[in-house]
Amino acid sequence: MSDSDFGPTQGPFGDGGEQGPARRAAPLPPNRSPLITALVIAFALLLVVATLATFWTEVLWYQSVDFSSVFATQLVTKIVLGLAGGLFTAAVVWSSIHVAFRNRPIYAPSPETQAMEHYRQLVEPMRRTATVAAPLAIGLFAGLSAATQWDTFLLWRNGTQFGTTDPEFGLDIGFYVFELPWINFIVSFLTMVLVLGFIAAAFTHYLYGGVVAAQRMRSTQAARVHLSIIAATLVLVRAVAFWIDRYNLANAQSTRMTGIQYTEAHAVIPTKAILAIAALMCAGMFVSTIWTRSWRLPLVGVAVLAVVVVAVGGIYPALVQSLKVRPSEKSLELPYIQRNIDATRKAYGFDGVKVEKYDTTTTASPGQLRNDADTIPGIRLIDPNVVSPTFKQLEASKGYYQFADVLDVDRYDLNGELTDTVIAVRELDLTGVPDGQRNWLNDHTVYTHGYGVVAAKGNTREDDGRPSFFESQIGTTGVLGEYEPRIYFGESSPEYSIVGAGKKEFDYLSEGNQQVTNSYAGAGGVDLDAMRRLAYAFKYREINFLLSDAVTNDSRLIDHRIPRERIERVAPWLTLDGNAYPVVVDGRVMWVIDGYTTTDMYPYSEMATLDAATSDAVTRTRDSVQAIRAGQVNYVRNSVKATVDAYDGTVTLYQWDDQDPILAAWMKIFPDAVTPLSEVKGSLMEHLRYPEDLFKIQRQLLTKYHETDPASFYGGQTFWRVPLDPTRGANAEQSLLQPPYYLSLAMPGQPKPSFSLTSTFMPVGDRNLLTGFLAADGDAGSEDGKRAAGYGALRLLEPSNTTVKGPGQVYNDMRSSQVSSTDSGFGTLAQFISTTALQGAEVTFGNQLTLPVGGGVLYVQPIYVQASGAGAYPRLSAVAVSFGEKIAWAGSLDDALNDLFGGSSGAAAGDQGTDTPVTPPGTPTGTPTGSASGTPSASPTASSPAPTGTPDANALRKALADADAAFRAGEEALRNGDFAAYGQAQERLKEALARAAAAAPATP
Repeated sequence: MSDSDFGPTQGPFGDGGEQGPARRAAPLPPNRSPLITALVIAFALLLVVATLATFWTEVLWYQSVDFSSVFATQLVTKIVLGLAGGLFTAAVVWSSIHVAFRNRPIYAPSPETQAMEHYRQLVEPMRRTATVAAPLAIGLFAGLSAATQWDTFLLWRNGTQFGTTDPEFGLDIGFYVFELPWINFIVSFLTMVLVLGFIAAAFTHYLYGGVVAAQRMRSTQAARVHLSIIAATLVLVRAVAFWIDRYNLANAQSTRMTGIQYTEAHAVIPTKAILAIAALMCAGMFVSTIWTRSWRLPLVGVAVLAVVVVAVGGIYPALVQSLKVRPSEKSLELPYIQRNIDATRKAYGFDGVKVEKYDTTTTASPGQLRNDADTIPGIRLIDPNVVSPTFKQLEASKGYYQFADVLDVDRYDLNGELTDTVIAVRELDLTGVPDGQRNWLNDHTVYTHGYGVVAAKGNTREDDGRPSFFESQIGTTGVLGEYEPRIYFGESSPEYSIVGAGKKEFDYLSEGNQQVTNSYAGAGGVDLDAMRRLAYAFKYREINFLLSDAVTNDSRLIDHRIPRERIERVAPWLTLDGNAYPVVVDGRVMWVIDGYTTTDMYPYSEMATLDAATSDAVTRTRDSVQAIRAGQVNYVRNSVKATVDAYDGTVTLYQWDDQDPILAAWMKIFPDAVTPLSEVKGSLMEHLRYPEDLFKIQRQLLTKYHETDPASFYGGQTFWRVPLDPTRGANAEQSLLQPPYYLSLAMPGQPKPSFSLTSTFMPVGDRNLLTGFLAADGDAGSEDGKRAAGYGALRLLEPSNTTVKGPGQVYNDMRSSQVSSTDSGFGTLAQFISTTALQGAEVTFGNQLTLPVGGGVLYVQPIYVQASGAGAYPRLSAVAVSFGEKIAWAGSLDDALNDLFGGSSGAAAGDQGTDTPVTPPGTPTGTPTGSASGTPSASPTASSPAPTGTPDANALRKALADADAAFRAGEEALRNGDFAAYGQAQERLKEALARAAAAAPATP
């Protein structure tokens, strides 16, 4: 390869002037139709106007929710980064092309350069335009890429200290979370820009003869200097990358853990430093070409660097891993495993989990639940995942109202006692509006909102299996008192509505089928003057904004109405919980959503994939509750409690974690966006709870990180798994995990029950045994507005008895149980299920609640029955319970516990008013108590009174006739799915049989 110059130039960076063949006269463009030109101009104007209109409506929306600063800060930061990144990239590419062109050689065409002459002639007519357009186009894409890093930049500028250092480099965690991501971006961005600049320079030099690729590669001095400087800068940036990569190893992932391990600490980190030094030397070799006038030295440097990368950066660590670490892996890795354990538990907030051994018994004996009399009455039997159809059938009023497919659990003060509550919002459903009434005017100006909430006690139900509602019946006042019932902002609200201006908006139909209407008087939304109507007409592509007389200057437009969406827009830096839940406080319906601050840069902490960790049987089969879609993280804090007013859409972000450095940084960036914790009213504090998705993430990690001994962690024999939801069947997908459940519970050692979020664990493998029970204290505070000291406390019970059955095994045992209920009309549970199925009805097992009470583990599972036919809905018909090896079931929890514990414990629970017993919903078809043949039995049963005195034939005939009538009435009620009537018929049948037995003649 020759390094000699060829052909004169105008100096290293001199002006070579215009070169090339004489320009030929360009042909005149063909005549274009004025109509086509006008249409093109009109389309461009419409596009510009629509873009401006959309931008203006965004500004109006942020002004309406008083979060303009968030919009402005985010927009300005994106523009500054986009312009800076785009202009810098464009400048580098343009300068590469410009310098290469101005220093092109001047020579007579030769056979070696003649081949490019044709391409130079083709490029020449468009050279000036391309020299500007190409860099700008490349800069545009680079600027868009830089703009996406607005949050990384702002955190870098406003990051704070964590107050904790990493064990390898001794740097504060804040360096990894706030500074390192921005440094990584700058290094990657510079690498990309320099590569583009080098390509642009090399191509231009090649096109104009500065570099000739013939039998031997040759270049001019100017080309060599130009390319060497760019290459030296590129290699210098890579030297910085090698050095920075040492810190990125703190978040490197392996099959066992996240973070630095023995090989990284003793082989990879030193080699990264060596590679950085080697890259610096290589950069110097490229610079040396200015004086050496030769490519030999930099090419040798590149070759040496490549060898060092492969040998030192790859082969050496591999040898250390295979020859030193693998033979003694356990002893060498233990310190690094301990780092991983400590960092993970701290980063996810369960380093303070209280672990207790639980001495469990599996024998149920009378009086065993006496010490848990406060917990037993509060067991939530109403399953929010099952009863949505029941709420809709009984409380939706009309087809244009709906409830979420998963209802929410809260607690309300009823008669001076906090009671677990299943609550739902009656939201608007436009698909239920009759087709003849569906038009733009009705959809957007008449049917504008839902109406009211429906709430039922979580631990009681009516005689016929319906929930015990304490807030129901649209248009009436219930236990919750007076509140604004109109739901303009909800999870199923229409895209937009035009409200106010005295216009009548539909509320509901009264008992006399009269329309009750109202006009919106809230402050939510945007006032619509003429120009704003025009802007929204462009945004929503709807001319009625301008034509309809229902839209006036006094009207208001409300959009972006889903609570989650509103919070995402005002706090794009938050990761939101998958479930928003409604509360009624201070005369308003409020939506509450938990917000998380997250990062994937916490050193040594285990990575968790949020959508996998928060996915369970509910998120995979329901629409109203979703798993978090936010990629991988290794640090989570529930830093914000956010509320959205269902009437006026007001969004409030409350600071919940005042120790979170990430939230502190965002509060510096948006100083007016987050409201201090002290501003949370006591009425709201009572309804805040431990967030479900954070609990799911923690329980998923606790399957491994409950183990704090690194030696045991290394072996993995003590790892757990979250059980599958047994109610989904034996063939459920592996991702259909059992969801956690909210209920009031007193853990062993707690003086009284607290509103808790609970879950269970099982061993890894096929064994269906209970290895752990996790509960998070969810009582956030009380009426005084102060945060409860015990809120968020995690308690993990590890049963000492290794034979405690797991959820799946208990569920299967219940379904196949041959134990009969003592309730009248019940057979065995297996018979009840099969008979109900034969009659066309459906049996659904509700949420399987696990309670560590009575010195053991009590499983409680409500059983719902839904008859076939239109208008049918699930009714809570029975309760199955299990303790140790014993199973019982009955029409009420009291009776089931009485059967399970021999009467004493259940009676104690019953004294607390656990629930209203439900009359048995069914036995084998038509079989009354004491009969196995399907016909009424006239003979006395073991429980019938002994016949005394003289037989009365008339009384006997009357009793048998009544029994026959009651039996037939029961069959008819069962076919109709009317379990209340069936229960009453069974009671009449029992009474008639008793009278028949008393009137029958005595037998030997």
